Amino acid sequence: MRNSKFNREFRDSTVQLILNNNESVSKVAGDLDINPKTLYNWISSYKKEHNIATQSIKTSHFGETLDEENKRLRRENKLLKQERDILKKATAYFAKETL
Repeated sequence: MRNSKFNREFRDSTVQLILNNNESVSKVAGDLDINPKTLYNWISSYKKEHNIATQSIKTSHFGETLDEENKRLRRENKLLKQERDILKKATAYFAKETL
């Protein structure tokens, strides 16, 4: 393993901050001025060493997991479709009155 400017204690505490406090990787990377890819590598190594499942890394800009983001986007999509359908009906109604 090559020498790093960050010691093991710092790396572990940073990973624990992300995993335990529901912080997003991009936010922590920005706060600490570290490349997000470096943090992802630290998280991966930490999880392998401690036998932790690798499913819930927060990756989105809003600090939500991919499953949470997917659910939010599905709800938003459903609402937008309803709004579109209402606008279609309103357009047809007003177009019929003008003829």
